[in-house]
Amino acid sequence: MSHPIQVKARKALDNMKPYSPGKPIWEVQQELGIDKVVKLASNENPLGASPKAVEALVAYLPEIHRYPDASTKGLNEVIASQLQLTPDQLIVTNGADELIKLVAEAFLEEGDEVVVPHPSFSEYEFGAHLMGSIPVAVPLDESFHYHVDELLAAVTERTKMVFLCSPNNPTGTYLPKAELLRLLDALPKKVLVMYDSAYSHYVSAEDYSDGLEFVRKGYPIIVLQTFSKIYGLAGIRVGFGAASSQLISSILQVKEPFNVNALAQEAAKAAIMDTEHITASQRVNTLGREQLYEAFRKLGVSFTESMTNFILVKLGPDAKELYVRLMEKGVIVRYGGTWGMPQHIRVTVGTREENEFFIEQLTSLLD
Repeated sequence: MSHPIQVKARKALDNMKPYSPGKPIWEVQQELGIDKVVKLASNENPLGASPKAVEALVAYLPEIHRYPDASTKGLNEVIASQLQLTPDQLIVTNGADELIKLVAEAFLEEGDEVVVPHPSFSEYEFGAHLMGSIPVAVPLDESFHYHVDELLAAVTERTKMVFLCSPNNPTGTYLPKAELLRLLDALPKKVLVMYDSAYSHYVSAEDYSDGLEFVRKGYPIIVLQTFSKIYGLAGIRVGFGAASSQLISSILQVKEPFNVNALAQEAAKAAIMDTEHITASQRVNTLGREQLYEAFRKLGVSFTESMTNFILVKLGPDAKELYVRLMEKGVIVRYGGTWGMPQHIRVTVGTREENEFFIEQLTSLLD
């Protein structure tokens, strides 16, 4: 005899949508019965993980019967030494996504307003909805750039937080340092800025800031960074936030113990020191972006120049069909419908060979 469930979930869940990740390679192989699959959907490092991180991870395996360091003290110290911060200005999290959730839990109340760029990473709105707060979307301009005056115009007495993603996902565009400073100086002091610079290592623009200098100067800003991108540790989930010790102390109050596993901590300590891998990854990405730009120009395909390891490409009304057909040919990209951009796809920059395979398949479809 079955009993109908009458327990009701929170009303906030009505506004929340689960995150939709890119399909893994094995799933596409299994669904379509094909062997060769190139994944250019999730902005992963095509060179793989930092070799030094892998060595550290393997060396620590005999210790995994022990609980991890709940305070991530060792990793905090390594990050702090690399970024000219103090350990109490850092919080390490189970991927950058957890940091967004923890910040929302620490600072947002029901009815608070949260200014978010659009299109951008969906987890910002997720965090707001989770706490019963109200996301206020501010569209980027036609070239997908920020306008500080429009962000400021969206701020009201109820605004508690402003989310910024620079370089922005999925557009690859960024907010220049001077404009970031203008925004920080103009915002009411009670408004917290959450600044996601997860892709900062790929930026070549001279007028860019990863936000950390403003943490050092004491602004009410939390800078989000991740080990998933250039360090290649997406599979073990480790990210961190940098902010004043006062802000970090509040976030720590809602953090679960042992939130970052021991292997992730050891790998991250080694990865952030692996300058050879970082430099190689930047070089492959810079060359790969130019390779893809050149191909798009030859194909007459519109794209947005990027400061990240991905490129937003406009394929027009047939974008969804082309996304599906690319997958059938063994190339996984991200369809822009996720961000309300049905004429776009987002393509991760891969190795030269991966990029060439994608270009060949796209060319065959467009011809």
